[in-house]
Amino acid sequence: MRIRLFGGIEVISPDGRPVHFATRKTALIFAALAVAGGRAQRREALCEAFWPGRGEAQARSSLRQALVDIRRSFPAGNLAGIEIESDLDTVALRAEPGDADVRLFEQTAQGADATGLVIAADLYRGDLLADEASHEGLDWFAPHQRSYRRIALVLVERLSEMSGPDGTAAGERLAERLIAADPAAEEAHRALIRIYRARGQPNAALRQYMLCKEALRREIGAEPEAATRALIENHEERDHAEEAAPVPPKTTVALHGGDQPSVVVLPFENLSGPEDEFLVEGVVEEITATLSRVRDFFVISRQSAYAYKGRFVDLAEIGRELSIQYAVEGSVRRSNDRVRVAVKLSDTRTRAQIWSERYDRAASDIFALQDEIAGQVAGAMHPALFKAEIEAARRRPPDSLRAYELVLRAYPDIWSASAEANRRGVELLHQAIATDPDYGRAHALLSWGHAQNLAYTWAPDPELERTKALSEAERAATLASNDPMALTAIGAALSMCTNDQDRAGAYIERALALDPNSAWAWARSGWVALYRDQPQTARKHIEHAMALSPLDPLEHNFVIGLAVASALEGDYAQAARYIQSVVDKNPHVTWAYRQLASYSAIAGDLETARHAVAMLRASNPSVSIAVLKKSHPLRHIPRLFDKFVEGWRMAGLPEE
Repeated sequence: MRIRLFGGIEVISPDGRPVHFATRKTALIFAALAVAGGRAQRREALCEAFWPGRGEAQARSSLRQALVDIRRSFPAGNLAGIEIESDLDTVALRAEPGDADVRLFEQTAQGADATGLVIAADLYRGDLLADEASHEGLDWFAPHQRSYRRIALVLVERLSEMSGPDGTAAGERLAERLIAADPAAEEAHRALIRIYRARGQPNAALRQYMLCKEALRREIGAEPEAATRALIENHEERDHAEEAAPVPPKTTVALHGGDQPSVVVLPFENLSGPEDEFLVEGVVEEITATLSRVRDFFVISRQSAYAYKGRFVDLAEIGRELSIQYAVEGSVRRSNDRVRVAVKLSDTRTRAQIWSERYDRAASDIFALQDEIAGQVAGAMHPALFKAEIEAARRRPPDSLRAYELVLRAYPDIWSASAEANRRGVELLHQAIATDPDYGRAHALLSWGHAQNLAYTWAPDPELERTKALSEAERAATLASNDPMALTAIGAALSMCTNDQDRAGAYIERALALDPNSAWAWARSGWVALYRDQPQTARKHIEHAMALSPLDPLEHNFVIGLAVASALEGDYAQAARYIQSVVDKNPHVTWAYRQLASYSAIAGDLETARHAVAMLRASNPSVSIAVLKKSHPLRHIPRLFDKFVEGWRMAGLPEE
C-alpha cells in the first residue's frame, strides 16, 4: 500500500492499482487523516475546516458521506490494512506506519542512517499537497506543510555534507525541488553550493550563490546569510592559487580503467575579449562537469586540461601525455546580445573529427546558456562517441574481444528494431557474460533484448521471453547500481514485461540522477509515463530526449512514443502520421505496422489500415489479436488497448 501526499495525492493499492475517490473533498479528508498518523481527529474541527459556512447538520452529513466513500474504497478485511475508526465525536485512519510517505519521511529524515536520509530525500517530491488547486480545507494542511519543509531544509544540508555520490546526488535532487517550490530557500541554495564545491565546480558554485542572492533580494528583500557567503569567500583564494599553478603536461598521469573511452575537454578559444574570459571558462567547466556525470566516459580533470591553456599542442601528443582517446575542442564568441559556441570531438589517435556542432544563443542569461550548451554537448556526444567505439570494436579480431567490446558490438543490433539483429545482439551479450559473468551492463541489455522479443512478438514463446527478461533484470540490478545505461535497460525491460511501473520508473529516475543528459533514459521515462496513462508528461520527456540526441539510433522508438501519446489524447490521425513517418524512414521496423493498422482504422483510413495488416502479416505470419493480448506492453491500459483491439478488428487482423 502506498499513500503519497508530497507533491499531490496518489493512493496505490497493494496490487498496484490507483485508488480513486468519488470527490476531491473526499481525497482531502483521506489525506488529512493520513497526515494525522492514526491520531483521532474531532469531527467538529474537520467540518469547520472542509465545509466552512455550512450548517452543522449539513457539514456533518458531508463528512459522513466522505467517510462512507473511503470505507467503500477500503472494505473490511482489505489487503491494504486500511480502516476508518470513528465514534460520534472523532474519526481516525488506521494504517501501517510505512504506508504514507509523510510518516516514513518523518521517521527517516531525522535519523542517523545514511541510507535512510537518501530515502527520505527521494520521498519529498514537493511540498505537502503542492499540486492541489485552491480548495476549501487546504488551510488544514498549512502547519504540517511548514513542518515537513523545515525537516527537508535541515535534511538537504545534512546530505550536502555527506561523502559519497549517493548522498550528494540525493541532496542535489532535493535542493532543486525545494528551490522550485521556494526560490528563497537559502538552505537549499547553500547545499547546492557545497555540493558543487565538493565536485570541483567553482563556476557552478558561484552561479548558485548569485542565483541565491538574486532570489533573496527579489522574494524577501534580504541578503545571503554569513554561512552562505563563507562557502564562496573561503574558497576564492585557493581557487586562484590552483589556476595560477597548473600541473605541467609532461608530469600528468591519467589513472582510469581501460574499458571506458576517455575524454579531455581542452580550454576553449576566446574569440571575444578579456572581459569574456569568465564566460569561456564557465562553458568549459560546465561541459566538463556534465560529461563527468556520464558514466560511459572517463573525463580528465579540469586542472589537468587547464595546463594546455594558451598553448598549441598536437592532439596525438595530448593523447599520449594524458592517455586519452578523445578530445573536445571549441571556441566562444560574443557579439552584442548573442553568444556563439563551436564544439568538436576528435579522435586523438587518428586526429579525425568525429562530431561537431555550433550553438548560437541569446546572451541574456549566461548561466542558463552554459547549462543548456553543456547538456546538449553531452547529449550529442554520447551517441557519436559510442559509434566511434563500436566501429573500433568491429575492427578487432573476434578471438581477442573483451566483454566490453562484445557489448559494444551488440549495441547496434539490440537497438535496430529488427528480429534478426536482436537475435545477434542477444548472442553477443551471452558471449560477453561468458567472458565476464558479473558484467552488470551485459545482463541489463540482455534483459532488454528478451523484453523486445516479448513485446514485438519475435519469439514463439512469449512467457519464456518474459521470464528470461525478468531474470536478467534481477541479476543486473545486483551488479549495476551505478551504471545509468544498465539502470535504463532494467527499467525499460520491467516496464515492458510487467505492470509495476513504479519499480520500472525508480530505476530510470536513478539513471537520470546519475546522468541527466541520457537521451535513452529520458525517452524511457516518457514510456513509463505512457504506461501510466500520462501523455502530456510522456510527450515532454520524449521531446527532451529528441532535443538531446537528434540523431539517436533509437529515434524511431522516440517517435513511436509520441504516436502513443497522441493516441492517448484521442488524436488517432496524428498518431498514424507519426507511425507512417517511422516505417517510411525505417522499413525494417515492421512491428510498427500493428500500430499503423489500428490508428489508421480508428481515424477512418481503412485502406492504409488494411495495407498495414498485410505488411505486418508478411513479416510475422503468426501475429494475431490473441498473440498481441498476451505480449503488447500497453495491454495494461484498458482504455487505450481496447481501442487498439477495436482498430485491429476494423483493419482485418485475425483474432487467432
